Amino acid sequence: MTDNFRNSVLYLFLFIVLASCQDLEKTEKPDDLIPEDKMVEVLTELSLVNAARNYNKQKLEETGIKPKEYIYEKFDIDSLQFERSNDYYTEKYDQYERIYDSVKVRLQILKTRLDSLREIEVRIEDSIKLAKKDSLKALDSLSVDSLKTGSLKSKKRDSLKKDIDSLIAPPVRFDSTSDRQN
Repeated sequence: MTDNFRNSVLYLFLFIVLASCQDLEKTEKPDDLIPEDKMVEVLTELSLVNAARNYNKQKLEETGIKPKEYIYEKFDIDSLQFERSNDYYTEKYDQYERIYDSVKVRLQILKTRLDSLREIEVRIEDSIKLAKKDSLKALDSLSVDSLKTGSLKSKKRDSLKKDIDSLIAPPVRFDSTSDRQN
């Protein structure tokens, strides 16, 4: 490479760097800025709705819910207000990072709660299955026992009948001829 070519590339690179370091217009704080705590709620809900859409888009569409409209209605904001607030916070890196950290914490708390509820649900389902299995076993054993005891009961009944029958004195026959002889 020649020195002229190197110098040209170097000057071009410096020009590009200097041109890119121009002053950018800062977004002014909007009058209807969504407060930080509300922005955390909005972004948390938006994350949940997007997760639902990514999980089963067809099912979400069947409900007729339009995710962004749902969010705007729920938090009483409009799309322009959200965009302006989001743009403003994007330029305030420290605030935006704090907002997203809060969103992550909230999502983690929700996940932990849902996981614990799922564990409880699984335990309940397992105990219901176990109870059904135990009741079927008990029912089966009752059926077998009742068949056994049923035959024993019928034997006892027959034997009891005989015992009762033996306690009853045989009917006395009055013979007309035997009465006459006395």
